[in-house]
Amino acid sequence: MKQESFEDEEVARVLNEHFVAVKVDREERPDIDHIYMTVCQALTGQGGWPLTIVMTPEQRPFFAGTYFPKERRYGRMGLLEILRTIHARWTADPDGITAASLQILAQLKPAMESTMEGDPDDNWLDAAYAGFVEALDETFGGFGDAPKFPTPHNLMFLLRYGHARQEKHALEMVERTVRAMYRGGIYDHVGFGFARYATDREWLVPHFEKMLYDNALMAMVCTELYQITQSRTYRQLAEDIFTYVLREMTDSEGAFYSAQDADSEGEEGKFYLWTPDEIVEVLGEALGQRYCRYYDITEEGNFEGRNIPNRIAISHESFCQAEGIDPSAWADEVRRANEKLYNHRTLRVHPHRDDKVLTGWNGLMIAALAKAGAAFGEPKYVDAAKRAHAFIQSRLRTREGRLLARYRDGDAAHLAYLDDYAFLTWACIELYESTYEPLYLERALELQEDAFQWFWDDENGGFYFYGRDAEALIARPKEIYDGATPSGNSVAAYNLVRLARLTGRTHYEDFASRLFSAFAAQVGHFPMGHTMFLMAYQFATGGAREIVVADAGDGRARQLLTALQRTFLPNAVVIHRPTTGPALKTMVQLAPFLESQRPIADRTATYLCEYFACDRPMVDVTEALTRICTPVDGGQ
Repeated sequence: MKQESFEDEEVARVLNEHFVAVKVDREERPDIDHIYMTVCQALTGQGGWPLTIVMTPEQRPFFAGTYFPKERRYGRMGLLEILRTIHARWTADPDGITAASLQILAQLKPAMESTMEGDPDDNWLDAAYAGFVEALDETFGGFGDAPKFPTPHNLMFLLRYGHARQEKHALEMVERTVRAMYRGGIYDHVGFGFARYATDREWLVPHFEKMLYDNALMAMVCTELYQITQSRTYRQLAEDIFTYVLREMTDSEGAFYSAQDADSEGEEGKFYLWTPDEIVEVLGEALGQRYCRYYDITEEGNFEGRNIPNRIAISHESFCQAEGIDPSAWADEVRRANEKLYNHRTLRVHPHRDDKVLTGWNGLMIAALAKAGAAFGEPKYVDAAKRAHAFIQSRLRTREGRLLARYRDGDAAHLAYLDDYAFLTWACIELYESTYEPLYLERALELQEDAFQWFWDDENGGFYFYGRDAEALIARPKEIYDGATPSGNSVAAYNLVRLARLTGRTHYEDFASRLFSAFAAQVGHFPMGHTMFLMAYQFATGGAREIVVADAGDGRARQLLTALQRTFLPNAVVIHRPTTGPALKTMVQLAPFLESQRPIADRTATYLCEYFACDRPMVDVTEALTRICTPVDGGQ
């Protein structure tokens, strides 16, 4: 529409003569986008972007749609026709249109602002799992038919469900999906990182846009897969994602950019496509031909006469066997070849990079880097997470401490939304469990308290999407659906349960319980659409444990903490009780129960607790790890 209509002089003339045209960046103003997308879905039965809304001067909508061509095409009304018709009707009967807009708002506002209360149901988890089993694409991985989205929090839920229920098929579904995506064209084999979605069932043809949030959450999934399986493949994939982000999506001060466009030079995907001649030119004849066979690069092409590199048709091992080459040596050679191709690709016209720094999406990447850095024993990832956190602290807060949502080119703007607070709190929890620096736990608690102040609904429970101090829109919605990203309410519930266990603030559990009840009816209607919410519920009800390591300064604490960071412990929190000094004082203030959980006879002691009822302390590291890593009953 930008090219067809908004840059067209005839359309511009009609718009400017009869309307006030407003273009909204939905990533900067997700509050506006959420409200009017709900309107569009209610009025038309569907939604999507670009979103087209016509409203009265009071912000009350009366017309909605998505894409419209400039002129009528294939039975679809053209934008010029729509604008002229609306102008004529407004001129003839403004009161009628105003009445219609009031009626639309009267019907939709209660639904947007209300919760759907009920009783939390232990069957939610099983129902969601059964839904994923039924929807699994047995051949190509993923769930359902095209288009296919990564939706990493669905995979994180399955990992936790499988761990709690000892259900191997849950892990198998995640592995099949991640490996299929990794082999497909949705993954950039040359420059790394995942595109936003695949347009086909096989994961071959992506919408080439790359989003920060997808790559953050996919890196987190891969980190957890590595913790579970110890497979080098998943660690390598996570590290490659970080290579992409740190190389191409990171500000000089450490913050992360939002996205890269799909198109360059007016063509979608042009930057990422190859011909066999180009490959041979860069790699030489022998290696180039073998590379083309490996990545399905042919003269005919698999996308508009050119090629998206992919390995859908053959596995690495099968290819090496067919070629008579050593798999390890070929893997090394492929990495060197991709580096050469990447350097060659940098000479092309790059897709536009959206260099907005969004607080919430940065929170997701900080969480992923911190978790991976600890799991892999790679301080550089933790350091990158700390730098990004410091950027947000210094650049994305008002003088009064209120978090802001967006930074670009020296300008910070827009009071932060619930998602920003929830995602950044999640990041701080991960930073604490990767560094055990009290600062990050303290910051997580501050953010959580601020979220209560600005977003919490005392009367009905749940968090509103935008703050009580923000611009008042036609409705104040609460979001619970876990879509492309998890919802703020779902992540807030997850944070509340973890913070309660980390600090002993049991009233946080009470808030989480109110959240579970406030949205129970909505979640129960479609559990598969609320997987982050289910992760929080499972943590709260599935036998979660607190692990306290009381450090005596004898070296055992570091040994134990390192081992725990490399282990998949989805329903546990790990608290480090420092030896002495200000850090110990701060931690005892944040988590008073640490006062009594001390080293034993000058030896590091480990306390394994469930809801703060603890077994005898252990001073032997092997015994502690054995007992901690023994699964508990995660059933309901």
